[in-house]
Amino acid sequence: MDLNSAACYAAMKAHDTRFDGRFFVGVTSTKIYCRPICRVRIPLLKNCTFHPSAAAAEVAGFRPCLKCRPELAPGFAATEASAKLARAAARMIEDGVANELDLVALADRVGVTDRHLRRIFADEFGVSPIQFAQTQRLLLAKRLMTDTAMSVTDVAFASGFSSVRRMNTLFAERYGFAPTRLRKIDQANAPDTAKFFTFFLTYRPPYDWAGILAFLEKRAIPNVEAISGDEYRRSLRIRRDQLPDVVSWLRVRHLARKHALEVSVSPAFAKVLPQVLATIKRVFDLHADPVEISDALGSLAKQNKGLRLPGAFDGFELAVRAVLGQQVTVKAARTLAIRFVKAFGEKISLDDAPPFDDLSNAFPTPAKVAALTQDDIASLGIVSARANAIIAIASNVASGELDLSASAAVENTITALQTIKGIGPWTAHYIAMRALSWPDAFPPQDVAILNAMNLPKTKAGQRDADTIALQWQPWRSYAVLHLWNSLETTK
Repeated sequence: MDLNSAACYAAMKAHDTRFDGRFFVGVTSTKIYCRPICRVRIPLLKNCTFHPSAAAAEVAGFRPCLKCRPELAPGFAATEASAKLARAAARMIEDGVANELDLVALADRVGVTDRHLRRIFADEFGVSPIQFAQTQRLLLAKRLMTDTAMSVTDVAFASGFSSVRRMNTLFAERYGFAPTRLRKIDQANAPDTAKFFTFFLTYRPPYDWAGILAFLEKRAIPNVEAISGDEYRRSLRIRRDQLPDVVSWLRVRHLARKHALEVSVSPAFAKVLPQVLATIKRVFDLHADPVEISDALGSLAKQNKGLRLPGAFDGFELAVRAVLGQQVTVKAARTLAIRFVKAFGEKISLDDAPPFDDLSNAFPTPAKVAALTQDDIASLGIVSARANAIIAIASNVASGELDLSASAAVENTITALQTIKGIGPWTAHYIAMRALSWPDAFPPQDVAILNAMNLPKTKAGQRDADTIALQWQPWRSYAVLHLWNSLETTK
């Protein structure tokens, strides 16, 4: 990534939030690196170096600022092809997915050779994937030591380190002090923090919190998720290879003045925190750059430049709900989803004392749904064709033949979905849009989209819609949401 020193310095002087997370500033006189929005005294330009990632700044010999905390910077959704691949790999590292993968396996997951991955990763982040991963583990450990009362041992393993000794050694080498220096919470006198962990996840403003909350509320399944006032909460299942699933709760609130979401999660998630936090970032679309997106959409986004693309807490759950929603209203789809969970969902016991009492169920697992019969599902008022499609999705996910995780390849997933009887282009694109957080989906033959564009519901009308939508690439998913919202009707 090419960084123009004069432009970066101007953005830093202006504390411009649009550039938060796009680059980091190393100060040679202090050997500290900061976010461009840091409120410390502005250093002279001659003392500044600019880096495309926190990892690049650390490899260059800088340690993180304790005031602006680089680990809190929002991510960035790239659109150029090689940058997309590099950032897909980076997300897997950040999510903890790649903790046990070697470079060859990581490259294979994103569909390139390890040599090509090293090259495009260095172009995008200024470091190798291994150096990037090491910095991510350090920054997560730094966040956990600062913001929670977790023991040092738990912090080390939650951050992906193989031992406390290894974490302590890297802290000393990179930062020049022990992790315990960051401890702000007294473990012996922290009854509230023993009940849950709280984190602050930042975003680039503007942010339409009311809009994304309303979207989720219309689809909320009671006892699995709930909206209370300005707060969202739900049960969440984190799957682990060859280990039991972790099922517990989370809560999300909006802190408009801080341009952040306050996230509280159950202590049961201690060993899978990277996955939990990454999931929340995707669901609430915290990597988005609303200025870039609204500029690309032009007049379509004029009324709501802070619109976000709601993701999915679980790809399988989203796929089932997409099938339930075929050719019915949002309200009817929600009713079917409620019946589905009531019949087949897992009752959960939240022994870790959440600060609310309206969560008692988790969405059923792929394995459980795969074992159902057509009649089991059809008895809920779900037509047989959709019942069969749901079972087929569950079977393919349970066997590993279908990947609905956020790191799955979009085109491959869309193709694989459409091999399942009952899954057409609209459903496949909708699943990709939300489960895979694909920013450029444009579900075909969507009646609401055609109505919003004043086009006939014919093949010719769809061709015209596709042609018009080309101007919105690579942000057509956001265009879809704007079009749905323009009719006050959403899918």
